[in-house]
Amino acid sequence: MVERSPRNKTMQLTATEITALSERLVKLEHTVALQDVQNTIINQDLIEACSLLPPASVDLLIMDPPYNLTKTYNKNVFKSRTYLQYLECFDSWIQALIPLLKPTASIYICSEWRSSPIVFDVIKNYFHIQNRIVWQRDKGRGAKSNWKNNSEDIWFCTMGKDYYFNVDAVKHRRKVIAPYRNKAGKPKDWQESENGAKYRLTYPANIWTDLTVPFWSMPENTPHPTQKPEKLIAKLVLASSKEGDLVLDPFVGSGTTAVVAQKLKRHFIGIDLDQEYCCYALKRLETAESETQIQGYSDGAFWERNVAPRDKK
Repeated sequence: MVERSPRNKTMQLTATEITALSERLVKLEHTVALQDVQNTIINQDLIEACSLLPPASVDLLIMDPPYNLTKTYNKNVFKSRTYLQYLECFDSWIQALIPLLKPTASIYICSEWRSSPIVFDVIKNYFHIQNRIVWQRDKGRGAKSNWKNNSEDIWFCTMGKDYYFNVDAVKHRRKVIAPYRNKAGKPKDWQESENGAKYRLTYPANIWTDLTVPFWSMPENTPHPTQKPEKLIAKLVLASSKEGDLVLDPFVGSGTTAVVAQKLKRHFIGIDLDQEYCCYALKRLETAESETQIQGYSDGAFWERNVAPRDKK
């Protein structure tokens, strides 16, 4: 076995841990009541599981499906398909999920530029599309004959016109470059911390450049190839749900949505077909019971990317 660097904090699971954690995974065999599946990880096919979950119970759906790219997920390979084939596949997922959503539910769907047109063609038939978020995914190799693919999309939708959105919960704390003061010498539209750091709270936009994709020196990192940062999911959860609400992630992978929901005092249901990734989700949930911080979020605000701790006070 190759010895890891002391700075490598990527979570690992032994075969013994996987065996033990697998026993705690849920597989539905009949329709269930909400109290029986809240805060569980379901290791099962999405469409099969959805048919057995309680209807109209989900407040927030966060969906990070396989993009229309050939990608290996542990022992499973999702192969790129034609436009129509992927559209039909994606449509089947959406149709399975819709009965689970409350009339006031919000929906976030992760995508990227090649898959986004297909996603749009499906969701326009079912939801009210509110916005498209573009976030900087600063990871991966460059391209010699093309622009480096450096962003991904998140479609923000709602079931209807009546939905919850708490903009105050997702304001950004930004350093003030030009700290103007009024005639009395007081800060003009900004605040000053005890150590002299100057910042202002700003409204969030639909372009996000403050995220760090999980990598080997971050404790939240796992071997999952398309893991989303906790900070990203925290923005969605805080903006579109209240404490005690139910958050569903039907492609939960290594459990980021479930972990963030638990840290932010929401209920969750996670579904994924890959047993090993589901075990990582359970292990992360155990860790999150004592490690409740979300990197980049503190004091009720989101901080700029890579802001030093001394600047946060």
